[in-house]
Amino acid sequence: MSGENPAPVGFEQHDHAACVGTGLAAAEARCAAEGLRLTPVRRKVLEILLQEHRALGAYAILDLLREAGFGSQPPVAYRALDFLAEHGFVHKIERLNAFVACAHPGTSHMPAFMICRLCEAVAETRSTPARGSLGEAARAAGFQIERTVVEAEGVCPKCIDKVGS
Repeated sequence: MSGENPAPVGFEQHDHAACVGTGLAAAEARCAAEGLRLTPVRRKVLEILLQEHRALGAYAILDLLREAGFGSQPPVAYRALDFLAEHGFVHKIERLNAFVACAHPGTSHMPAFMICRLCEAVAETRSTPARGSLGEAARAAGFQIERTVVEAEGVCPKCIDKVGS
C-alpha cells in the first residue's frame, strides 16, 4: 500500500454499476488466484453489499438472499459473511453490528469508516493508526498494532441540509 490516502468511498457520486462490477470482478480474480471458493451464496452476499453502499445486518442480508432464491436459515448468511470478512471482501461495522463491502478490494489496509447517523450510509477510507498518536502510544508501550477499528459517526453530504447550521 502506498502512503496516499484516497478519497473516502461511499458518499460521492459515481457509476454504481461499474462499482458493483469492479468489486465482484476483484473478488472473483482473488479467489481464483488464491484457490478460494466464491460460492453462489457468498457471491450474492457480496453483490448485495456492493449494491447497497451501506451497512446491512445479517438478518437484512438473509431477507435479501431469501428473495433471490437462496436459503432462509441464518447460518447461510453468517457463513458467507464470515468467509467474506475473513478474506477482506467485507468489513464489519461494529457500531451498527452490520457489514459493508470493502471499498478498496485487493489492497492490504486498515479501514476507517464514516457513518451517517441519519441515513446510515457508510464511507470507507484507509487509516494509518501506526503513524498517529495511537501508533506513538503503542510504540512507547512496546505494542505492535495488528488491527484497529476506526468508526466515526456524523452526517453525510446528502443529509447535511437536514440538520441545519
